[in-house]
Amino acid sequence: MKLTKKLTLICAVLGLVLSTASAWADGDSHGDSHGVRGKLLASGLMGTSGGTLGPDGALYVTEGAIGQVTRVDIASGRTRTIAIGLPPSLIGLGGAIDVAFIGKTPYVLVTLVGDPLFGGNRLDGIYRIENRRNYSLLADLGTYAQEHPPEPGLFPYFLANGLQYALQTVDDGFLVSDGHHNRIYHVTLDGDISVVKAFGDVVPTGMAATADRVYLAETGAVPHEPGTGKVVSFDMLDPDATRVVAAGVSMIVDVEFGPHGELFALSQGDFGGGDPGAPASPNTGRLLRVNSDGSFSVIVDGLDRPTSLDFSCDTALVVTLTGEVWKYKGVGDRCDRDDD
Repeated sequence: MKLTKKLTLICAVLGLVLSTASAWADGDSHGDSHGVRGKLLASGLMGTSGGTLGPDGALYVTEGAIGQVTRVDIASGRTRTIAIGLPPSLIGLGGAIDVAFIGKTPYVLVTLVGDPLFGGNRLDGIYRIENRRNYSLLADLGTYAQEHPPEPGLFPYFLANGLQYALQTVDDGFLVSDGHHNRIYHVTLDGDISVVKAFGDVVPTGMAATADRVYLAETGAVPHEPGTGKVVSFDMLDPDATRVVAAGVSMIVDVEFGPHGELFALSQGDFGGGDPGAPASPNTGRLLRVNSDGSFSVIVDGLDRPTSLDFSCDTALVVTLTGEVWKYKGVGDRCDRDDD
């Protein structure tokens, strides 16, 4: 299906113009590590966007283009498929977009496979993985979005099902960001859905959560105005009160806690101009430390269109649009154990 210009724009806003790794091949991208050691852990993945550490310490990555979840050993880089047959992306965007664990059970966020605009007949929502070949729907977010559309006049939108981006566990279930309907959903383990927080014309992306507070990445003003990306936070018990934690870098797509509670963010990079649908310029992404004064410090730059950030002790794990997983050891304060 040929993308409309509007769809291409929303792809760019989310930094998620997904394709196979070969379509984005630019060669190895080590980045300027600022003294942090970087290593290519895995490559050749298909339509990568989200990832999370599993209970076994491995990184689990969604491959939206082919509807699967892949386990990546963070020491050796060996990969193994742990879930197949999920709804794949219809238009080179979406499908399995993020993954999270409750105990030992993986749950996968799937998007843009059922929107009426594309004639999709699958369900956008959260799927519980039963085993490698079987899964069940926990929450039908697409239908909920159609039945509970954004407030009229806040911002333009054209996808009835929205475009769900990130999946974050909380004590009683999950939070889900929607970067097209510009809001955060709460989903219980029984599949009940509610809107926790609604935004105006901003694009919420990745999340991290403590016991009582949510930290949220925002890409910035559309289309890609430099320096308008932010990390904000809100209390789950008082979600209307939002605090800006740090601002001033373009296209913030994820936020994550590192060792000893330090907060880090991921910038996909700088908008290079041209058509509104263009992604961030290659090799302009940055891994950032969030400072107490509301600024960012660059830890690693030169990343090639990163989308997801996780930490294993003091090792940062970065998933990119190019189908790669990179690890950067020695980010933040030292940890008790040592990952090679």
